Amino acid sequence: MTTEILILALFFLFMINTPIAVAIGTASLAAILVQGDFSLMMVIQRMVAGTDSFHLMAVPLFMYAGTIMEKGGISQRLIDFANALTGWLPGGLAAVSIVSAMFFAGISGSAAADAAAVGAVLIPAMKRSGYPSDFSAAVQASGGSLGVVIPPSIPMIIFGFLTGASISRLFAAGILPGLLIGVSLIGMSTLIAWKNGYAPHTRFSFGQISLTFRRAVLALGAPVIILGGILFGVFTATESAAVAVVYALFISMAVYREIGVKDLFPIFGKASITASVVMFIIATASVFSWIAAIEDIPATLAGGLLGITDNPTLLLLLVNLVLLTAGIFVETTAALILLVPMITAMVPALGIDLIQLGIIVVANLAIGMLTPPMGICLIVSASISGDSIGRVSRRVIPFLLVLVADLMIITFYPPLTMWLAALIGSS
Repeated sequence: MTTEILILALFFLFMINTPIAVAIGTASLAAILVQGDFSLMMVIQRMVAGTDSFHLMAVPLFMYAGTIMEKGGISQRLIDFANALTGWLPGGLAAVSIVSAMFFAGISGSAAADAAAVGAVLIPAMKRSGYPSDFSAAVQASGGSLGVVIPPSIPMIIFGFLTGASISRLFAAGILPGLLIGVSLIGMSTLIAWKNGYAPHTRFSFGQISLTFRRAVLALGAPVIILGGILFGVFTATESAAVAVVYALFISMAVYREIGVKDLFPIFGKASITASVVMFIIATASVFSWIAAIEDIPATLAGGLLGITDNPTLLLLLVNLVLLTAGIFVETTAALILLVPMITAMVPALGIDLIQLGIIVVANLAIGMLTPPMGICLIVSASISGDSIGRVSRRVIPFLLVLVADLMIITFYPPLTMWLAALIGSS
């Protein structure tokens, strides 16, 4: 009965909108009580063990870095540079929104931070320029999803923690897929803008590009330092997160002078709350995963999929379907911890590298960030624009189709992910 209680309790708690961490923890506790062989102290022990990891230190650190850069004038400089690069396209502000999200994704590691930092500036600007409010929110939600695909990426860190995969190689593997998704989203936004007659925002100007680049060069230095340091083996992914915090503090306080010492407490307070939510989910999900491993649930579920077909192509399609469905209903961190053990058990049958599997998982969950009811990018963007989730969801459909097409390329064209990953070590 342990497995049945664990699964049924989890689904019931999700259905009544119990907070994710509480639902997972309560279902795990119920399963332990039914199983009867373990002390309740094991719950606390597993929660502590689940978060006691050097790799996971990167999660709050990247959140601190993203929050500092959002408040420190960095996001505005990135937006100005993106505007000079792409504002002259049809519906230029839509392209600016996505390019800005790509820049910020190279700093924050979080889709929610990406959507909030860029959306707070560009969604109101798009509305003032005559773009439909729901379209503005849909564009920003789509761009925000890049926050977990373009490294650094918090879901990649969690995947590496769960599987032992090299986080540095995961970061390298995410660069080209992130660029593919970004370019394809720009193409779709430009096509929609052209069909609807949305005018360019600016004229193309090498002088403006040069000016905004000089103003943004230190902000652009953050992803260069973070990714360059990791890819060239100067520091680990976790150390790069600490470097990102120090770099963000330096340029925000000493160079741009946008924040002072008195601003640090609310900045760190906001980032700490966000990080604590993620870490609490990881802690409770660790208990769930422990029980699931005891009951051999991942292997059973993997065996169920393998029983349907042993064709690697069909299996990859089934895995994508499972992940896409989970992304709709389950928060990203919880989905990773609940599903990754099952999926990694199928790696030999899938015939792909664990690194490529990690990017496939993250790309699937990025799509889930655009779908109700758990789509965090959708929720953040709709709250900024003031539109209903339903209206923005309808507008986001063309972007979802583009993302699914990109997902198929990532899944069935391994060089896209593995080329850069193969160039670095396994640190």
